[in-house]
Amino acid sequence: MKLTADRYDVPVITAYGTDWVAVDGQRHSGSLIVNATGTVQPWACDRYDALGAEHFAPLADAGAELVLFGSGARLRFARPQWLEALYARRIGVETMDMAAACRTYNILAGEGRRVLVALLIEATPG
Repeated sequence: MKLTADRYDVPVITAYGTDWVAVDGQRHSGSLIVNATGTVQPWACDRYDALGAEHFAPLADAGAELVLFGSGARLRFARPQWLEALYARRIGVETMDMAAACRTYNILAGEGRRVLVALLIEATPG
């Protein structure tokens, strides 16, 4: 699916599939953090079962007021203990599947919100 945003001074998710996402036209096949402050970086996790607090804690220092967790092709919630660093900083967290997280990020970033999206793109077997 192709997406467009109202503002283009932030990274924009321009397309996505079940196991990839494109940011500003550049395709990524691994888990990714996209921050409306302008950073796009790999997120060191490739399976939901391998996630832990160590994956979410660095997001607390990213300057966001809201973190969107794109849990992959289907909706799976982050465990509360994973999010303690974000809660301690009073940073909001929303969980949704990857497609919804991509769309929501574009809307909020386009409105000038301090948002980041952490997208879990799971490695496909084979």
